Amino acid sequence: MLPLERQKKIIELLKFKKVMKIKELLTELDISIDTLRRDLNILTKQGKIEKIYGGVKLAESPLAESSMDKRLISHIEEKNSIAQTCSEYIQDGDCIYLDSGSTTLQIAKYIKNKRKLTVITNSVPVVLELMNSNLDLIMIGGKVRKEEQSVVTYDYLFNFNQLNIQKAFICASGITFEKGISDYHIEEAITRKNIISLSSEIYVAADSTKFGKDVTVGITPLEKVDYIVTDQHIHETFITAFKDTSTKLIVANS
Repeated sequence: MLPLERQKKIIELLKFKKVMKIKELLTELDISIDTLRRDLNILTKQGKIEKIYGGVKLAESPLAESSMDKRLISHIEEKNSIAQTCSEYIQDGDCIYLDSGSTTLQIAKYIKNKRKLTVITNSVPVVLELMNSNLDLIMIGGKVRKEEQSVVTYDYLFNFNQLNIQKAFICASGITFEKGISDYHIEEAITRKNIISLSSEIYVAADSTKFGKDVTVGITPLEKVDYIVTDQHIHETFITAFKDTSTKLIVANS
């Protein structure tokens, strides 16, 4: 079997089994360990697979948005610290917007005891989290994105102009100085653009892995964002660079 054929076979096996041990691959392909290592090194350099302890798995595409279920357990400590810090900027009597996303869902857990707080959201999990609280809840109307557990709105279904939002807490999949805030899904981006245009203060809640990434759809340039709240793992170069911008970078405590 030619090297390209073996490598194609490895990808096909991983698509079926998701994760495979080295011993399994040796048996399936009937090749030496040195030959397998060469093939795996090539596929790893091509970004097609990832090596894990004792085996390999298919690599996730950097251009694809991971599912909400995966994001809910990914970087959870960092997201909790970001959420707690965000909650400190929310006062009794505020009218706020909580975006759909795993980090903003954590914010909902910290604001249940606020008084006379109005929460506007497009996130089904946020609504469920706050359902039994004393907060006033407003959910925007529109099309349900099942994979994101969110509602992406249309102007003819929801009148944005009637909203008076003091503080909007927005999620992002990418943050760069050149392109600003970006996301994977165009309908989510449109909803966020509308909310940003109507809100007095814009907070972006994003863990440190989002910095330096520019993904599919631009949401807003950096100068339109008042605050970015992130975790303590953000690289020092970003902290220094933000000192020359109008956007305040807030680093949450661990």
